[in-house]
Amino acid sequence: MRNEGLLTQLGYSVSPNTTAQIQRVIDNTKGFEHVEKHLIALHVALQSHHSFVALSSNKDYFKIKNEALGDEMIAEVDEMIVKWSQKYKIAIEKVPNKHTYYVIGYN
Repeated sequence: MRNEGLLTQLGYSVSPNTTAQIQRVIDNTKGFEHVEKHLIALHVALQSHHSFVALSSNKDYFKIKNEALGDEMIAEVDEMIVKWSQKYKIAIEKVPNKHTYYVIGYN
C-alpha cells in the first residue's frame, strides 16, 4: 500500500510495472525511510517551478527534474535542490549537462 501511495503522490498511475519499478528504486535508495518524507515535500515545493521528482527510466533511482523556465529560475531551482540535499543529508548525483539529479540516499 505504501508504494501505491507514493506512486500516486508523484503523479503515476498504479500498475504492476510501476509498482515493481518503485520497489526497485526504494530498495536501491540508501536509508529510504529517512528520504521518503523529504522527497515528497521537495516534489510539492518544486511543482510551482515546473519541476518535480520522478522515477528514472534509465536507473533504479528517484530523479529530481529541474524544468524551470529561464536561466535565473533554473539556477534558483538548482540551488533549492542542493540546499534540500544538504539540509536533510541526502546524497544526490547531478546528471552531466542536464538539470537533473539522482537521489542516491541518506548520507
